[in-house]
Amino acid sequence: MDSKIKALNEKIELAHLGGGEKRIERQHQKKKLTARERVHYLLDDGSFEEIGILVTHRTTDFGMEKEIYYGDGVVTGYGTVNGRLIYLFAQDFTVFGGALSETHAEKICKIMDLAMKVGAPLIGLNDSGGARIQEGVRSLGGYADIFYRNVQASGVIPQISAIMGPCAGGAVYSPAMTDFTMMVQDTSYMFVTGPNVVKTVTNEEVTSEELGGASTHSAKSGVAHITSANDAQCLEDLKALLSYLPQNNTETPKKLPFTLQDEVREQLATIIPDSANKPYDMHEVITGIIDEDSFYEIHKDYAENIIVGFARLGGRSIGIVANQPMFLAGVLDVNSSKKAARFTRFCDCFNIPLLVLVDVPGFLPGTDQEWNGIITHGAKLLYALSEATVPRVTVITRKAYGGAYDVMNSKHIGADLNYAWPSAEIAVMGAKGASEIIFRKEIKAADDPEQKLLEKENEYAEKFANPYRAAQRGFIDEVILPEHSRRKLIKAFSMLENKKAKLPKKKHGNIPL
Repeated sequence: MDSKIKALNEKIELAHLGGGEKRIERQHQKKKLTARERVHYLLDDGSFEEIGILVTHRTTDFGMEKEIYYGDGVVTGYGTVNGRLIYLFAQDFTVFGGALSETHAEKICKIMDLAMKVGAPLIGLNDSGGARIQEGVRSLGGYADIFYRNVQASGVIPQISAIMGPCAGGAVYSPAMTDFTMMVQDTSYMFVTGPNVVKTVTNEEVTSEELGGASTHSAKSGVAHITSANDAQCLEDLKALLSYLPQNNTETPKKLPFTLQDEVREQLATIIPDSANKPYDMHEVITGIIDEDSFYEIHKDYAENIIVGFARLGGRSIGIVANQPMFLAGVLDVNSSKKAARFTRFCDCFNIPLLVLVDVPGFLPGTDQEWNGIITHGAKLLYALSEATVPRVTVITRKAYGGAYDVMNSKHIGADLNYAWPSAEIAVMGAKGASEIIFRKEIKAADDPEQKLLEKENEYAEKFANPYRAAQRGFIDEVILPEHSRRKLIKAFSMLENKKAKLPKKKHGNIPL
C-alpha cells in the first residue's frame, strides 16, 4: 500500500510540473509565466483547489500513447480572488502547445458547469495553438461543447478571457462569446486563419502581430477590451475588473463604505469651453464626478469618440457611457455604437447602474458610414439602452442634437433621471444648419446674406441652444450646476437602488445584429 501511495504522489508531483522543468525554463526565457504560475498569481494564497490533475488524453494514433502528461495541457479548479470564489482554467502551452483534446475540453466543461451551478465568475487563461490535430473531430467536438456552455452562461455569470499566448482557429470563438477579452502586448495573438494561410489565399504578407496581436485587436478590430504590458499586469488588471462585478446575475456588485459629505467639485464648472466648437476631454468630467481613482476604462483604444468603463460613485459600482468631444467631436458612428451597446447590455445583465454623459452633435455622415450600416449599428445602442432595466441616469453637458439625443439615454427611451448643465444645447441640429434651412428665403433676399444668417443663427440659438425648453416639457428633470453633479448623482443612484422593472413577456427580443 505504501508503494502505491508513493507512486500516486509522484504522479501528482509530475502533474504539477506540467510538461517538465525544461519546458518551464523555456517559458521563462520568453518572459511568460507558466500556467500554474498564472493561477497562483491570480488567486489568493493557498486558495487554489485543483480538479482533474490526473487526467490524461485517450489518443493512441500517431504514436500519442508515448506522450502522456498528467492534466493534459490544462489546469482547472477553483479558488478566491480577494476573498471571492471564482472558477478558472489555464491552458499550458508547454504540453502539446496547449492544443485542445477531448479530455482537455472535458476538464474545461466540468469547471464551466460548476461555475453555473454555484453562480460564480468563470476565468479562462488561454494559451493554445488550437485543436489537437491528432484527435480529429473529437477535438472539434470538444470546442463545440465549450461554445455551447459559453452561450448558456452568458448573462448568468461573468465570463472573462485572458489571452496570454496564441489563440487560433476555432479557439477564438469561445473568448469572443465571453464578456471581456484581455490580451498581453507582444506575446498574445488571436486570429481565425494564420499568416501562412492568409499568404496562400490572398498573397498578403503579414506577421502574427500585425494580423492578430494585442495592438491590432485593441485599436482596429475591437476584439480586445483590455491590453496589458505583460502576464503579471494582465492578471492584476483582471483582479481590478472583477472588483466592479457581482458574482452572478441575481446579485449586485459589492458596495464600498461611503459617507455623504460636501461633494461639490468646483473644477467641473470650468471644463466646458466658451466656444461650442472647441473640444474638451470628457475624462475630466468623469474624474470630477466619480470616487477618486476609481475609473476602469474598457476598450480604451477602440472607437475613441465614445468612452465606456466602470467606476465607483459613493462606493457604488456603476457603468459609464460618455461621448468624447476630443475625437470626431463625440459623434456616434458604427464602431462607437457597437462598443457602447455591448457595454450597456453587459451592465444590464449584471445589475450595474448606468450613467450616460452626453455631448453628441449627431451621427457621423458619409458614404463610408452608410455603406457599413450605420443605421443598423446605431440601432444597436438604441435597442440596448431601451431594453436596459437597471437604474439609468443621464447628464447632458453640452450638445444633444438630432436622433443622437434620443439614442443617448433620453427620457423618451426610459431613462430614470435626466439632468442638464446650463451649457446644454438640445435641438434637432446646430443653430447654423437649422437657420440655413428655416430662414433660407429671408437670408437669400437680404442685402447682406452673411449678416442675416448670423442674426437668424443667434435667434435660433437663443430659442433652442439651451436646456430650458426641454425642461419645460419634462424631458429634462433638472438643470443643475456642473459643480453639483457629483452630489446629485450620488443621491439619484441611491434613490434608484431598489428599482424594479419588467419587460413584456417574450422568449427574447431581436436586436439588430
